[in-house]
Amino acid sequence: MTRPLEVSRRPAYGFLSLLRGAALIVALAGAVASFGLMLHVGRGQRSLILIGLFTVWELSPFVALVCAHVVSKHWAGFTRSTLYGVMLVLTLGSLAIYGNVALEPPRPQPAFVFLVVPLASWLLIAIVLPIAALISGRLSRRGDGANA
Repeated sequence: MTRPLEVSRRPAYGFLSLLRGAALIVALAGAVASFGLMLHVGRGQRSLILIGLFTVWELSPFVALVCAHVVSKHWAGFTRSTLYGVMLVLTLGSLAIYGNVALEPPRPQPAFVFLVVPLASWLLIAIVLPIAALISGRLSRRGDGANA
């Protein structure tokens, strides 16, 4: 006998699967584009060490999100959908900010943006995903208590 809850999950799972694929593609493309914009802004920089450090720092939120994407297959649906939303928002937001810096007339200290945006991204990831997991855990405990 099938439970009604299982039947109602099918359409949501299709959307979640679509969101999962879109988030991964957008995050990977965003990482490449962000890297290109960073290189464009820092084209006059001669220190390979500094370029390497900026590259690691600037790409680190994307790497973390893709790693979370890989391990999220068994997470609760709410937590996964939150992760995918964060992937989309951070990628599009980062690209908008980096693009503004890279394509506008030169400004003093453009590297500051490439330091602050990853920091803000890490803070958002560190705040939003644990809260989503906590909410998801509470929702699942409520559901278990109602069925018991």
